[in-house]
Amino acid sequence: MIAASLRLQRPDFRLDVTLEFPARGITALVGPSGCGKTTVLRALAGLERAAGRITLGEEIWQDDATGRFVPTHRRALGYVIQEAALFPHLDVRGNLDYGRQRSDVESRRVALDHVVELLDIGPLQTRHTSTLSGGERQRVAIARALATGPRLLLMDEPLAALDAARKTEILPYLERLHRELALPVVYVTHAMDEASRLADHLVLMRDGSVEAAGPLTELMARTDLPLTRRDDAGVVIDAHVIEHDPEHGLMRIAHHGVMLWVGEADTQPGERVRARVLARDVSVTRQRPSETSVLNVLPVVLESAQCERNNALLRLCVGDDAPGSQWRLLARITSKSFDALRLQPGDSLFAQIKGIALM
Repeated sequence: MIAASLRLQRPDFRLDVTLEFPARGITALVGPSGCGKTTVLRALAGLERAAGRITLGEEIWQDDATGRFVPTHRRALGYVIQEAALFPHLDVRGNLDYGRQRSDVESRRVALDHVVELLDIGPLQTRHTSTLSGGERQRVAIARALATGPRLLLMDEPLAALDAARKTEILPYLERLHRELALPVVYVTHAMDEASRLADHLVLMRDGSVEAAGPLTELMARTDLPLTRRDDAGVVIDAHVIEHDPEHGLMRIAHHGVMLWVGEADTQPGERVRARVLARDVSVTRQRPSETSVLNVLPVVLESAQCERNNALLRLCVGDDAPGSQWRLLARITSKSFDALRLQPGDSLFAQIKGIALM
C-alpha cells in the first residue's frame, strides 16, 4: 500500500489528509479547483514540505516523528504535469535518454523500448520537440517519466492543456499503460470522464480534506456524495465481451452474470471492457415490459431514494443474494413519476437501460 498522512497550514488554506491506496493501478484525486489535489501530489513528490508521514510499501519517504525526509531526487518517482516541459534543445530520443540517465541499471523496472512501443513514439524519436503536436509531446513526457524507472508515477492533470481531439488521441495510450504496467499511478484531475475511464481507486477531495475514498465502482454508486448531483451521475462497470451481433451493430457484455447489449466496438470475446451507465438513461417500471425498444431490462430492488423538488435519484440493487453477485445502478426520474409509482425502499422493480457507453 501507499500511505500518506499530510498536514499543511497557509494563511488562506489548510490541508489535513490521511490517504491509503493500492500500490498497483490508478488512483484518481478528484475535486474542485483549490481543494488541495496538486498540493497532495507535490507533497508525495517531496516538492511541497507538508508535515506528516509518507510510505511506499516498506520504504519510508517521510516521517517527521523520526526526522526522516527523502529529497525528491532520491524518491523513485516520475512526475508528469499539464505542460510537457520537454527540453527544447534535445530531440525526442535525447529527452528519453535524459530520463534514463536518472536511473541506475538495478532500478530500471520497465524496458524503455517497451515504453516506446506502448506509447507509439518510435517514429518520433528523431523529431525535434518543437515539431510535435500537443498529444505527441505529452506521450513523450510520459515516456521520459517512465524512463527513470519509477516505483510511483504522479500525473497532475496531464490532459488539461489538450483540446478534445488530442485527449481522445492520448486516452487509449494511458489505458494501455494501465493494462500492461504493474505501476501505481496517482492521477490528479477535475474531469470525472477521465477518472471514470482510467481509475481503479477514487479519492474525492474538498477544502483540503478527503471527503471519501475507495474503489471507483463503489464510490460512483454512492448517493450521499456530490458526484450524484452532477448531470453525468452514473455508475461504472467492469465487464467482459460475450459476443458480437454485426448485423445490428451491437455486442453483448457480461457483468456479474448479467448480460447487457451495447454498441459494437473493436473487441474480442473474453476481452475486458469498461462501461458507464448514466442515471438519466435508466428508468424503472413495476411490471416487466412485454414490448419495448429498450434492449436492457433488468430485475432490480430499490435500495434507497433521494427526492428533490423536481426529481428523485434511485439506488437500485442488481443480482441475487449470492456472495459477490450484486451490483448497483442509479436512476434519475421525475418526482411526478416517483409519486405516481408510489415507490418505497425494498420494492421489486424492473430497470430499463436506454444507453450504455463503452469507455
